[in-house]
Amino acid sequence: MKILYAVQATGNGHISRAVELLPYLEQYGQVDVFLSGENCHLPTTLPVKYKSKGVSLFYGNRGGLNYYKMWKKFSISRIWKEAKALPVEDYDIVINDFECITSLACKFKNKPSIQFGHQASFRSPLSPRPKKREFIGEWILKNYATATSYFGLHFNAYDNGIYNPVIKADIIAAKPINNGHVTVYLSHYSKKVITNQLHKAPGIRFEVFTKDVKTETIEKNIRFMPISNEGFTKSMIESAGVITGAGFETPAEALYLGKKLICLPIRGQYEQLCNAAALEQLGVPVVHKMHATFFVDIAKWYDLPAPTPLKLTYSTYQLVQKVIEQAKALSPSSQPDTQNESLNSFAV
Repeated sequence: MKILYAVQATGNGHISRAVELLPYLEQYGQVDVFLSGENCHLPTTLPVKYKSKGVSLFYGNRGGLNYYKMWKKFSISRIWKEAKALPVEDYDIVINDFECITSLACKFKNKPSIQFGHQASFRSPLSPRPKKREFIGEWILKNYATATSYFGLHFNAYDNGIYNPVIKADIIAAKPINNGHVTVYLSHYSKKVITNQLHKAPGIRFEVFTKDVKTETIEKNIRFMPISNEGFTKSMIESAGVITGAGFETPAEALYLGKKLICLPIRGQYEQLCNAAALEQLGVPVVHKMHATFFVDIAKWYDLPAPTPLKLTYSTYQLVQKVIEQAKALSPSSQPDTQNESLNSFAV
């Protein structure tokens, strides 16, 4: 069986999840990867057969999106051309992790596909949303990368067809300890902004992972580290807590390890506001702006007890098995956005 796995490469979470899923997918046949996007800072050993600049999100230095850079990189003619050329018809199964070119190619060629990932969970109105819903944000979540069928991942099973997160094997096998430091990854803030805040909490040690350094450096109470999957995982396992954005993979891993967590959602990114709403339901502090007294919040949070670890209902093996079964069940005559029985409660 030939499987096309389309992976969104905006940020590091999609890549990290794909690396974890690949060995299980390969048990079912040959897997070719379509990597789309240019804002990932993790090296990858995925079997990438097709690659595109895709549609990427770019971040500023103070917690928000860089709209100018996003617009400058966007090209509808390139996306259209690449979708026409992508040979989705050559594959038995197409698995899409919120990637728009593959979605468009499947529409052009009437090819069934399954969306597998966190964004698929937002097909359900029961997935948490912020108090103020954004029309454009909701439209993007539901129309950016449509599929024939959906298989969602989230912090909780909010509806049928939504399952627990995929957690890296290294995290599952780990025995968490507390060496006292706080692990920090805030890609939407500059090193300067982070430094100014964390230096105001001299009684706490921080390990900050950033694209702004190539080698490990120490500045007072901050150890700056280059972005590394292995290094970040080790730091998180041994940490007292984690400070990060309101993405999905890193907060899920921190919760699984039973680590204290603070999340700073990226301003203007609606999915992160939705995640922040879900995290607040779990008791996670959410800070919407790195304000002047942010360090005071950190000091209070640091002394709080650790939360109860997140439990997994399904293993990665079981999740992949379910996805493959759902993908195989798709009829060749299925049309995009047709819901299968397990997702018939989802809003389209």
